[in-house]
Amino acid sequence: MKFILKIFNFFSNPIKHKPAEINLIIDPNIEDFVKNEILPGLEISPHYFWSSFELLLKKFTQKNKDLLAKRKSLQNQIDNWHKNNNLDFVKYRIFLEDIGYIVPRQNEFKISTWNVDPEIRKIAGPQLVVPVMNARFALNAANARWGSLYDALYGTNVIDEEDGATKEGGYNPIRGEKVILFSKEFLDDSIPLLTGNYKDVIRFEFIDGELSFALEDGTITTLKDPKKYIGYMDKGEGAYGLLFKNNNLHFEIQVDRSHPIGQEDAAGIKDILMESAVTTIQDCEDSVAAVDAEDKIIVYRNWLGLMKGNLKRSFDKNGKYITRELNPDRKYLLKNGKMILLPGRSLMLVRNVGLLMTNPAIKNQMGNPVFEGIMDAFFTVCISMHDIIGNGVYKNSKTKSIYIVKPKMHGPEEVKFTCDLFAEIESIFNLPRNTIKIGIMDEERRTTVNLKECIYEARERVIFINTGFLDRTGDEIHTSMEAGPMVTKASMKTQDWITAYENWNVDIGLETGFQGNAQIGKGMWPMPDEMSEMVKTKMIHPMSGANCAWVPSPTAATLHALHYHQINVHEEQAKLSKREKAKLEDLLKIPLLNNQNKLTTDEINAEIENNAQGILGYVVRWVDQGIGCSKVPDINDIGLMEDRATCRISSQYISNWLHHGLCTKDEVINIMKKMAKIVDDQNKNDVNYKKMSPSYDGIAFKTACELALKGIDQPSGYTEPILHEMRLKRK
Repeated sequence: MKFILKIFNFFSNPIKHKPAEINLIIDPNIEDFVKNEILPGLEISPHYFWSSFELLLKKFTQKNKDLLAKRKSLQNQIDNWHKNNNLDFVKYRIFLEDIGYIVPRQNEFKISTWNVDPEIRKIAGPQLVVPVMNARFALNAANARWGSLYDALYGTNVIDEEDGATKEGGYNPIRGEKVILFSKEFLDDSIPLLTGNYKDVIRFEFIDGELSFALEDGTITTLKDPKKYIGYMDKGEGAYGLLFKNNNLHFEIQVDRSHPIGQEDAAGIKDILMESAVTTIQDCEDSVAAVDAEDKIIVYRNWLGLMKGNLKRSFDKNGKYITRELNPDRKYLLKNGKMILLPGRSLMLVRNVGLLMTNPAIKNQMGNPVFEGIMDAFFTVCISMHDIIGNGVYKNSKTKSIYIVKPKMHGPEEVKFTCDLFAEIESIFNLPRNTIKIGIMDEERRTTVNLKECIYEARERVIFINTGFLDRTGDEIHTSMEAGPMVTKASMKTQDWITAYENWNVDIGLETGFQGNAQIGKGMWPMPDEMSEMVKTKMIHPMSGANCAWVPSPTAATLHALHYHQINVHEEQAKLSKREKAKLEDLLKIPLLNNQNKLTTDEINAEIENNAQGILGYVVRWVDQGIGCSKVPDINDIGLMEDRATCRISSQYISNWLHHGLCTKDEVINIMKKMAKIVDDQNKNDVNYKKMSPSYDGIAFKTACELALKGIDQPSGYTEPILHEMRLKRK
C-alpha cells in the first residue's frame, strides 16, 4: 500500500526542481535521446534529470576518486611488502590486517532484502549473461526462459554422430531417435511413472480428473508423484501441452500428432519445452565495447526497449525475413480449473560498469569525462522506472524491484559506496527505499577475503553473489605481482586458493541467509560448442550449492536446466551449511611457481603463445569492430567465449612472467607476431576483419602488445583503460 501511495503521489505531483544552471557538457545525441526516448511517460523534465545527475556527480565523484586512490595505495604497500619480506602466512595476514586490506570481522547477521521476485528467491536454474548492446542477442536471451530440448540436443554434440546419427543436411531420423530416447530418459528421471517408462507410453488420458498414461502393453499408469503435474495448454486441432514442475522448475510435454515429429512418436510427443534461463543479466560491462556517447546510446536504448517491451529486430535467416521481439507469457489451465500465467521471459538484471572507468559522453564543467559507473546507475534506474510504473507491454519485475549487478568492487567500502549511490538515486526519482537491489560480483581478491563484510554493507539490498574465476585470477596475479612468478594457467585451476574461493563464496552466502532469499552463482561455461562436456561436468555447480550458474547461450541454458532437475539445490544447500567452512589461510595462498627452472624453454614459450593468441584474437575484434564478447578460436581452434575477463588474465600472465624474467620483451613481441599470423588465418573468412600481419603496425596489434607489456602498470590489471583508448582512436 505504501508503494502504491508513493507512485500515486509521484504522478499527482510530478518531480519539481529548483531552477539551476546545468554546467555539464553533454553530447547532443545523448541529450536528445534522454529528452525524446527515456523521459516521455515518466513525468520527469529534462532539466530535472540533468540537474539531478549533476548533483549526484558532485556528491559521489570525489568519493569514487578516493576509493580508486585507496586501491592504488594498498597495492603499493603490498608490492613493497613482497619486495622486502619472505612469504610467511602469519606475518602476511597480520600485514594485510594492519593496512586495512582485511577489515575487522562482522558479527553474525542475516540479509533482510525484501520484495524480491521468486526467480531470484526460490527458483534454481541457469542464468544467461548477454551483451545488451546487441539487440538480437538481448532479445534471444530474454526469450530463453523457455527452450526446445529436442532442438538443443539435435544441434549439439550432446548427441553423438555414431551409427549414422549425423546432424548435417536435413532431418536425420536416426539422430532424431537418439534425441527422443535421451529426452524420454529425462522424463523417467524427473517425473517417473508408477509403472513402466515413457518410451512405452502411447497415449495421455485424463481419468477422474487425474493425468494418466496408457502404455503399449495395455497398462494404465500414473505419476509416482501426481503433484508434479501442474496444468494443461490447449493449442487447437488436437495439439496440447502438459505442464510439469520438478525441483521448482517447469517443463512442458508438447503433444501434436499432426507434427512431423509427433507423427512418428507413439505418444504423439513433438518436443519437450524446458524452462531454461530463469534469469538473464543484460550486460553493460565486460561483454560490450561502449566507449563514447554513440555506444552508450545503443546500450541504453536496448535496455529501454526491454523495459518497455517494444524492442524488436528484423533480420534475414536462410532466405526468410524474421522479426524478433519479446515473447508473451504462457497460459495454462490448472487441475483445479483456474488459469495460471507463467512468465514467457527471463527475469532481467542489468550489469553496470565498475568504479574505474569514465566516459566522454558526458563531461563536467572542467571538461573531464564523468565516472561511467555513476552514469550507468542513474540511466539504467531511470529507464527501469518504465517497468516499475507499468509503462511496458510486459512486466519484468512483479515486485517492482530493479536489479543491478555491480562488478569489480574491492571490499566493503566500495559496496557501501554503491549502496549509498543507489539510495541517492532512489531519492532523486521518488522510489521507495531499497527498490534498487544489488548483485555483488565476488571477482576481486579484497572482496573475497571480506565477503561477509561486503554482504553486511548491502544486507538490505543484496540479491546475488557469484564467483568469477577469470577476473578473480587476474586480480590474484596482479595483487601478488611482486611475490614471484605464477603457476601456469592449467595449474592455476588446481590451486588451494581456487577451491577455497569457490567454497568460501557458498559458505558465506549460506551463513548470511541467502538460502531461499538470494542467488549464489557460479561462473560461465566458456566453450559454447562443447555442450556434451558441459552436460557431463556443469552439474558440479548445483551440487556445490549454487542456485544459478552462467551459460553462454540459450541452447546452453536449456541443457544446463537438466542439472537442476537432477539436483535439488535447496537440499544441497542444507547439507553444505553443516560442512567445515573454507579457511582464510587457504584463500590467501599465493599460487607461485616453484622450481621454475624445471620449466623448459618450450614450455614457457607454449604458455606465452597460448596467452598471446587469446589476447590477439579478442582484441582485434574489440578494437577494430567494437565487439565486446564473442566466440574466439583458441590456439587449438576450439571456440571460447572471450570477454575482458579472459583478456585480463592472459595479459596479467605475460606481464608476471616478463617481470620475473621467464621471458624478455623481445621474445613476447616475436611471439605476438607469430600468433598474429595464426589469428589472421583463423579470421580469413570474416569480411570485416582487418589483418594484423605482415605490417604489425595496426592499432589492434599495438593494443595487444601494450596489454601484455604494460599489464603490470594497469590499475588492478584491468584491460579497460588501454582498450577504451585504442578503440576511440580506431573510431
